[in-house]
Amino acid sequence: MYNFWLIFFFSSVALILHTYLLYPFFVILFFNKQKKQINSYLLNDSLPKITLLIAAYNEELIIEKKLKSVINTNYPLDRIHIIVGSDASTDNTNQLVLNFKNKFSNIDLINFEGRTGKINIINHLQTLVKTNIFILSDANVLFTPNTIFELIKQFKDLNVGLVAANIVKQSPIIKGIITQEINYLNIENRIKLSESNAWQAIMGAEGGCFAISNNVFESVPKNFIVDDFFITLKVIQQKKYTLFNKNAICYEDVLDDKKAEYRRKVRISTGNFQNLNYFKTMLLPFFKGTAFAFLSHKVLRWLTPFFLINCLVSSFFLAQYSIIFLWLFVCQLIYMCLPFINNFIAIKLKPINFVSHFYLMNFALLNGFFNYLKGVKSNIWQPVKRNV
Repeated sequence: MYNFWLIFFFSSVALILHTYLLYPFFVILFFNKQKKQINSYLLNDSLPKITLLIAAYNEELIIEKKLKSVINTNYPLDRIHIIVGSDASTDNTNQLVLNFKNKFSNIDLINFEGRTGKINIINHLQTLVKTNIFILSDANVLFTPNTIFELIKQFKDLNVGLVAANIVKQSPIIKGIITQEINYLNIENRIKLSESNAWQAIMGAEGGCFAISNNVFESVPKNFIVDDFFITLKVIQQKKYTLFNKNAICYEDVLDDKKAEYRRKVRISTGNFQNLNYFKTMLLPFFKGTAFAFLSHKVLRWLTPFFLINCLVSSFFLAQYSIIFLWLFVCQLIYMCLPFINNFIAIKLKPINFVSHFYLMNFALLNGFFNYLKGVKSNIWQPVKRNV
């Protein structure tokens, strides 16, 4: 039994290290430059007409800033059609959009009478798109003057199906888990850039902002939660490029409310397991670049809570053979308690906060897995308070 538990322990450790350390390190190290040349538009070219779709629910605090950031673009305004889908907003969102519509004829408001959910809004708005390319963007993601052009320019290459923006996380305050979230998401962007360079296939565009060819978009199934990952992998299945453009910069606020962020992570985790079940055949053949990236970047991360449980259980049984494993078992128990301790005591040591954030994410993944097993009855979301 000793050898069995030893293999069990080190196999789990190895898989955790691979997905969180080895894969990111080597993909960033070896693919920091684009392997294939992508044919791109220049700013003075005749640029394609595009549509911007925004799903919004009670976004009165940010919707004006959002529309202003779009209007202040270097992309020709007469080639941009903006459609805002309001999910039965009960605040001043609709009126603020209508105020912009009175000034700019290229803005339309579609008001849904009852709560529909972001995914159902996207599916409906896409049917209204008359252009070959459209952009999906959240209301709280603010554009720079170059964002739209940088998202669109690579579509000159007909192999390109989707281009993800470089969403930079920011916050007017630094407290709670904001630092850990910003660091984690910045690394995620670097990994996506490297995947884009290596295989022209990123493992999920961030839903806050990406552009897609209308002819490769597939409607997201009813009650699916993580729409951006589903849409991205559907494009990959059609053998089109999914790229990350580091110059397509836009900005999004980061939550500082631990409870709200945890609920968001649980929701996303539930959707991750929906996608894993739907796209499981894309894990084969293993040696294929996109399959290796899918496994290494996403699937092993989603399974990390189970690897952590394996480590805890195996170290418990190995403790009878070695005091080293007894200490490892005790340390793991302490690490698992850190997220709960952090709720009552503000720990300012970075290593401890890093470990606490790591376990918090994995508790959310485990919670999301059990939610997935129970079944998803609705994809309607409740937006959290913005840091704006």
